[in-house]
Amino acid sequence: MTDAIVLEGITKTFGTKVAVRDLDLVVPRGSLYGFIGPNGAGKTTTIRMIMSILFPDSGRVEVLGHASALEAKDRIGYLPEERGVYRKMKVGSFLRYMGHLKGAARGTDVSRWLERVGLSDVEGKRCEELSKGMLQKIQFIASVIHEPDLLILDEPFSGLDPVNMRLLRELFLEQHERGATIIFSTHVMHQAEQLCDHIVMIHDGDKVLDDTLPAIRARHDPRLIFLEPVAGESEVEGRLGALAGVEGVSRADGRYEVLLEEGSDPQTLLREIVGAVPPARIELHRPTLEDVFVGIVTASQQEGQAPHDLRAALRAGAVTTEEEA
Repeated sequence: MTDAIVLEGITKTFGTKVAVRDLDLVVPRGSLYGFIGPNGAGKTTTIRMIMSILFPDSGRVEVLGHASALEAKDRIGYLPEERGVYRKMKVGSFLRYMGHLKGAARGTDVSRWLERVGLSDVEGKRCEELSKGMLQKIQFIASVIHEPDLLILDEPFSGLDPVNMRLLRELFLEQHERGATIIFSTHVMHQAEQLCDHIVMIHDGDKVLDDTLPAIRARHDPRLIFLEPVAGESEVEGRLGALAGVEGVSRADGRYEVLLEEGSDPQTLLREIVGAVPPARIELHRPTLEDVFVGIVTASQQEGQAPHDLRAALRAGAVTTEEEA
């Protein structure tokens, strides 16, 4: 069985801006891949090249065994970052039309799909009458109504409230259980961490990580311990800082954050900390994808940008790079 997607050395530039640089990637069939990185990193440009919306300046793209997504378009579902529908069409007619274009089975139950996303009463309304969140769910239905082999979701949760975010998550996981290969692109890293089997990190056009979640976690050992001391304890920072293997101690949000030196044994330090400062609560913090990303980027190429600045930018959804084309 061929892989769902194969990218070999693809590069895309816009003027002097290199949006994607010499990217290699293989996505096996049936997998659930997360494309993560801040806005402007190159995620959407990569997806557009996979979809043949854009064409690389160099390199090779293969999608579902074909040299172009255009040759397999009826087997692909795509929810783009830029939402768009035929605004004057009625919702039911729009979804049936999209299903027809994609070769969905005759008699596909549009009403059932609308009921599943809590929109059973909008089938006869024009698309322009719906809210942004409603339209997002309509577009999701349009992307999966033909049960595609490959489903590409670009920032699918943007603008959704927590209830609808959970609903959409459940629906696209159903597609994965059905056997669809899924690419899920987001700048909100904890979403990818919760959902994806395999993570591809992209920053400033470069792929900086490509591995399974277990492998990523195994390579990035925990180096941070959170401590809330028993009330009344004094000179906490001094006692913690004096321990061998402790690189630094800081206080934030009513707790102490103990940074361990590279190569220190976390379990040994936990015991020594408990002996030095009786804890009301102590926790070994395992690195998140955000921690891993910040570590990779700041170690390699973030000139003049402190880790806490980069972390704040990630949570805001942007860094000091140009917006993607």
